[in-house]
Amino acid sequence: MKITTFGASSSKNSINKTFAHYTAKQFENATIEFLDLNDYSLPLFSVDLEVEMGIPENAKDFYLKILSADLLVISMAEHNGSYSAAFKNLLDWISRYEGKVFANKKMFLLATSPGARGGENVLEAALARFPRHAAEIIEHFSLPKFEENFDPEKGILDESLNQIYLAKIENVKNRMNQF
Repeated sequence: MKITTFGASSSKNSINKTFAHYTAKQFENATIEFLDLNDYSLPLFSVDLEVEMGIPENAKDFYLKILSADLLVISMAEHNGSYSAAFKNLLDWISRYEGKVFANKKMFLLATSPGARGGENVLEAALARFPRHAAEIIEHFSLPKFEENFDPEKGILDESLNQIYLAKIENVKNRMNQF
């Protein structure tokens, strides 16, 4: 199984990137491709710019990475209650190239933040929007208070949250084994 994973943030020290990568590593015997949005910088989307220059190669390249995956593990960064500007811009460009941005791929959708809601606003927005872009969301999980509840070596520190998380990992594994 090939997993493509990324944090939907352009921050070099993104907690969502950390969480997405940690989660992907929970799938034994998987080939994992770690993506960084900073490697796919794009001009700010506008129809005028699209007419002038076409679809940028970085948007096409990112879409090809999605196509090559069996499972997408994405952790959404929440900026003012919504997607990060870097992710939204990438989504806008790719959707002009291919409306089915997520190419009917199975997805484990995550979010985390330093706050008590753990990125729930952006997670809710993605849960509503991504299926319209051909995502098959198998599971989703929100981790609140990242700094208090996560250690890069130990994982999720809060036992009740960890049990929920591990059950969702097992569900994704079981669903992936069906195919």
